[in-house]
Amino acid sequence: MTAVLALSDRGINSFAQFATVIIIFIFVLGLAYLTTRFIAKYEKNQIVNKNIEIIETFRLSTNKFIAIVRVGEKYLALAIGKDTVTMLTELNADDLNLVSSDQVPTETFQEILNKAKNLIHKK
Repeated sequence: MTAVLALSDRGINSFAQFATVIIIFIFVLGLAYLTTRFIAKYEKNQIVNKNIEIIETFRLSTNKFIAIVRVGEKYLALAIGKDTVTMLTELNADDLNLVSSDQVPTETFQEILNKAKNLIHKK
């Protein structure tokens, strides 16, 4: 009889440990979610009405880029390397094809997922 009670106590103890781990996991997951939301709101407030904006980037190699950056009312072409940033030239706004964010077509995640599935099924 005592052996059955010992097994029963061990089972209850194992379940209690498992439940504790699940509760801690859910708590940490919730904390990570709230932290991410807080950081996103903070970053969003930092971006609004700023004088510096990256208009476009183009990758030349694994760690070399050309970027068009708006600083105030000026547009600059920058060469960005691993350890250096070099101003190439100042650009005229009239020479650029500026596309507002409203005109950029956006795809939903579902559309991107469907395209990926179609590519996989074709192989």
